[in-house]
Amino acid sequence: QVQLVESGGGLVQPGGSLRLSCAASRSIFRMRHTGWYRQAPGKQRELVAIISYEGLTNYGDSVKGRFTISRDNVGNTVDLQMNSLKPEDTAVYYCYAQGTSFNEYWGQGTQVTVAS
Repeated sequence: QVQLVESGGGLVQPGGSLRLSCAASRSIFRMRHTGWYRQAPGKQRELVAIISYEGLTNYGDSVKGRFTISRDNVGNTVDLQMNSLKPEDTAVYYCYAQGTSFNEYWGQGTQVTVAS
């Protein structure tokens, strides 16, 4: 089992930046994938960004070029740098991890609101 705790959400104006951080309760070094998903009201949960064990990254089309995912295997954290935020980025952002046996873990989520 691994617990994931997100932090860094909040209210930001359009065009602004936020950095989300996800702290894992144990080593994420051997996790197959770690990353971020989001869910806006009335919509399905969607991929934001994910990073593999090998360090390969994949981003949702709507955030490419604006968001950057990074992973610290020593600190057991996965961060999401979000720049040029838009109102449509408003959602609850969830940290995600997939273990070596394909078991999945989710954080409780952190709210990001982009509004003027």
